[in-house]
Amino acid sequence: MPMVYIQMHEGKDAAYKKAVSDGIHAAMMNVLGVPDDTWDQFFNEHKPGNMVYDPNYFGVPRSPDMMFIHFFFNTRPKETKERFFEAVADEVTKRSDLRREDLLMAITEVPWENWWAFGRTVDPNTGFDTRMKGQG
Repeated sequence: MPMVYIQMHEGKDAAYKKAVSDGIHAAMMNVLGVPDDTWDQFFNEHKPGNMVYDPNYFGVPRSPDMMFIHFFFNTRPKETKERFFEAVADEVTKRSDLRREDLLMAITEVPWENWWAFGRTVDPNTGFDTRMKGQG
């Protein structure tokens, strides 16, 4: 049941956001094994001046299209998170005109007992939803 918060400047249309959303979800299904019906994504659009970042963050030029994606999900191994970051970058940039340089991501890992949704069935041995494939 990953939750995803996307921070971006205002002005992109619904088709652009859908492309970003589809890319994120494809990476979550392919790498984390989440079921197709676990869509919890929230776009937060910011007016000019309300999203402050260095235009040369880590020495890499960033454009006004810079986007920050924050993921919340159960603990995963380091290698899975590395694969996941690359898969998100690949899928989002393939489906939209976002440059890889304008994508920043972070993960907050949440213990499985801190999630709740009606209808969710948790495997007590793994802490993952019983419908998940591979569980990252």
